[in-house]
Amino acid sequence: MGVGANIWDKVVAGGVADLRRCHRREVAAETEHTGSARGWVLHRYDPTAPQSGPPVLLVPPLGAPDFAYDLRRGGSLVEHLLDRGRPVYLVDYGPLSFGHRALGVEHWVDEVVPQVTRRIGEPVHLVGWSLGGLFCLLALAAAERLGEPLPVRSVTAIASPVDIAAVPLVAPLRPVAQLAGGRAVSAIYRAVGSLPAPVVSGVFHLTAVDRLVTKPLAVLSRLGDKDTLAHMEAVDYLMNHMHGYPGRAFGQLFHLLLRANDLATGRLEIGGRTVDLADVRVPVLVVAGLDDVIAPLGAVRGVVPLLTGAPQVRFESAPGGHLGVLTGRRARTTTWPILDDFLGRT
Repeated sequence: MGVGANIWDKVVAGGVADLRRCHRREVAAETEHTGSARGWVLHRYDPTAPQSGPPVLLVPPLGAPDFAYDLRRGGSLVEHLLDRGRPVYLVDYGPLSFGHRALGVEHWVDEVVPQVTRRIGEPVHLVGWSLGGLFCLLALAAAERLGEPLPVRSVTAIASPVDIAAVPLVAPLRPVAQLAGGRAVSAIYRAVGSLPAPVVSGVFHLTAVDRLVTKPLAVLSRLGDKDTLAHMEAVDYLMNHMHGYPGRAFGQLFHLLLRANDLATGRLEIGGRTVDLADVRVPVLVVAGLDDVIAPLGAVRGVVPLLTGAPQVRFESAPGGHLGVLTGRRARTTTWPILDDFLGRT
């Protein structure tokens, strides 16, 4: 009966995944850099249990939609945190287009993360996935160096690669990028204005090419497992709704991270000054996915010895790929309890 119901839902009803998002409301917005379009929007999620403790602020990466944190009912980090009584906020940048081409990494490090953090009105736990985790760490370090520390209790960086030389996926590209000096890439992103969303989506699909090849067999072999089918559906939905990168930000990431691998030293030139991760002064949790090809274990763990100013640096690994370690089916019993424990102690 379960197989029949799943087939009906998948073929006739449009899918088995419950993609309804947790209810939230806008509490602040910034329009300065985008004219009529909002530069960022701060959301607060409605509580589902009595709330206590400091709030959690979720910081998305570029490229991925913010619902990566709220992937599906039963597979949502937002839902998990709310059920445990945590006040939860999320900053949303929205889709970035040609009109945002001049935005660089410093926009998120010097403006978005500090503005949103201060707008909440009390010290927060920052949680960032992928590039979002790097934004959090760099923003804290930059603010500390300026003598304007942010009201932050802790930072959690999930699947955030620091040492790009430890990413086998891009290792063959680095010598080419260094040899060419990045001139061809610079010319392309300046002409186009962005790394378009279809390209970002295509790259994510390529990193999961083995899953794509075996997907039909996986679906057939799990027709009776609604949870697995729902997760696969939700991941496909996310990968088909990726956002583009602003041209300048993409150029900086290419030159500073891919070509030069500067962040592996703990220092990054942003906005005409040096930001040093050693200036982070709050407890940090670092989580790496054991099956992550975009941010493998070594690339993520590389940040640990760089955080010399943090009073505590905790490194954990958990099963899952780049998205799976954040919100996969196994994250419910691995990554999320690790995060709960860390937040409870800090």
